[in-house]
Formats: sequence, structure tokens, C-alpha cells
Amino acid sequence: MNVTLLGQAALNGLLFGGVYSLMAVGLSLIFGVMRVINLAHGDMMVWGSYVAFFLALRLGVDPFVSFLLCAAALFSLGVLVQRGLVNRVLEAPHEMQILLMLGVALVLENLALVIFGPDTRRTESAYGLETVWLGPVFVDVARLMTFVLALAFSLALYLFLFRSDLGRLIRAAADNSYGALVIGADVGRIYTVAFGIGAACVGAAGALMSALVPFSPAAGFAQTVVSFNIVIIGGMGSLLGAFLGGILVAVAESLGAVLLVPSLKELVSFVLLVLILLFRPQGLFGRKTA
Repeated sequence: MNVTLLGQAALNGLLFGGVYSLMAVGLSLIFGVMRVINLAHGDMMVWGSYVAFFLALRLGVDPFVSFLLCAAALFSLGVLVQRGLVNRVLEAPHEMQILLMLGVALVLENLALVIFGPDTRRTESAYGLETVWLGPVFVDVARLMTFVLALAFSLALYLFLFRSDLGRLIRAAADNSYGALVIGADVGRIYTVAFGIGAACVGAAGALMSALVPFSPAAGFAQTVVSFNIVIIGGMGSLLGAFLGGILVAVAESLGAVLLVPSLKELVSFVLLVLILLFRPQGLFGRKTA
């Protein structure tokens, strides 16, 4: 096996892992705070890609610039979904929440199908063909920018959660929602903000990914599966686990595409998932439950 080829695959996976990490962080935040299984997560990501595509097509805005606008758009969508739908089933059995979010996923997928059609799209970027050589391997500038922006977005979220008053309230509600109510926190508002931020993360990830790989309305389910895979490997509710798990899964898939065949690259990450479930069910950075 060519060592240079393996090194190139590992580097590409590492840089692409920023997108995986960002979308997993959003899912982990929603579950960690509200214990809601968001099956519409991947479809929200697809909508982030389509917002970036629309801005690039109509206004000529590069996706590496518009990703913040996409995050804001998906934040608004997340607030609407939480206020209008999720808030009504928070105390309901989990199967009701799952059915609700599955319905939201189907609505988002078919709405994208009606508006944009079934064709595969890709957002054009000024950096799409730029490369920098580092000895025997090259760095895809678009992937590098994606990784840096995803890392910056995740770091900003970390500082928000651990340095701001609202962020501390979100973490308090995640640990003990009843205790947060006792100290006078507006838990309903906290849930709305948390769901909106989770949607904003996946919207930004969708915008960044749109410049790297093609997407279509039907791509949402696959992205949801990948997100849950990453979150389970990293540890449910752990933001650090979600971020590092995203990088781990991306590198594993990239190496799997070289060692096996590209169509079987997901096999490596799912084997990793099975091993985690067998030997460390709480995930790499998750906490053991009583």
C-alpha cells in the first residue's frame, strides 16, 4: 500500500472532519439539553446547503462567506420548529418525539424537492480548485478553510456556553431542568435557544459542505445517520466528544475508501460504532450512567 496515498487520505479526512464535527456538535447540544432525538437534523443540513447555493447563484456570495447567513437562517428555522412543534411534545413519550421529528424531516425533504427539484447541486466557490503542496501530499484549500471555519464556529460555541450567562443557564438546564426552574431560569426560552443553536451549527456545516460535495433533497437521511454515528461514538451529550468523534469518523471513512473501495467507506465507521457500543457504550467522552 502506498504510504503517500494513505497520508493524503488521512489529511483529507482530517480537514473534512470539521464539517462532521460541526453537525455532530449541533445534534449533541439538542440532545444534551432537551433529550430530543432530532431525526430532521440531516434535512436541516441539506437546507443549509441550499441556502448557500441560492446565495451563490443569485447574489454571488461565496459559501465560505455566506455560512454565517446560513447559520442564522437555520437558527430561525430551529426556533420555529421548537416553538411550534417540539415544545408541545417535550413531556410526551420518546416515540412521539421520534415520529414528530420524522415528520419534520419528510416535510423539509419534500419541500426542498418541490422548490429545487431532484437534481444534484454543488455550490461554486472561488477556492474550489486551489491547492497547496506540502511535500508529497497536497492540501485542498477549500477543505482547509472548511476545517478552520468549523473549528472557529465550534470554539465560539464553547466560549458562549462556558463564558456567558445564557450559556451557563443552558448547561444548568441540561444537567437539571427542575433545578434551573427553581433558580428562576426561563427553561422554555433556554430550550428554544438551544434548539436554534443546534440548527445553526448544522446550517453552517451544510453551507461549508456544499462547496465540497454534491447534495440533493434526498441526502438528509444519510447525514442524519452519520450525525448519530458520530455522537454515539463521541458520547451522547458531550460536545468535545462530538467534535473529536467527527474528526475520527471522517478520517476512518477516508482511509476506508483507500483500503477498501469508496462505496464501502462507511463500513469502517460503523465497525467503529459497533466496537464502541460493545466495549464503551457511553462513548469515548460520555459519562457513565447509574
